[in-house]
Amino acid sequence: MTALADVVLVLHALVVLFIVGGFAAIWLGVALGWAWVRERRFRFTHLVAIGIVALLAALDIPCPLTVLEDRLRAGGVGPEGFVQHWVGRLLYYDLPMWFFTLAYVLFALAVLLTWRYVPPRPHARR
Repeated sequence: MTALADVVLVLHALVVLFIVGGFAAIWLGVALGWAWVRERRFRFTHLVAIGIVALLAALDIPCPLTVLEDRLRAGGVGPEGFVQHWVGRLLYYDLPMWFFTLAYVLFALAVLLTWRYVPPRPHARR
């Protein structure tokens, strides 16, 4: 089960990378003239992803990926593996939950405001 838990952890990290990296890519892409950052499907998926994260946090519902990973690791014996150690360090911090809730909600608002200042287009020019 440890290997499956590692897969879930990596998937979780990829979701975080999509949300954070996508936001940075939108603003960088506007500056560099990248048409794909205005593609409606990308932008909608990005907004929905951070919206779900913020909503779960605001409702005090644990992240399903974290819950699944924890269940897969339950009863696991042995030392922490490479993936769990390093990817886990990137994702998990020992801070109060209200801090994460505030950060997720503010980030979601920033992504939503980006729709106003960098509006998506139905079909991005290539």
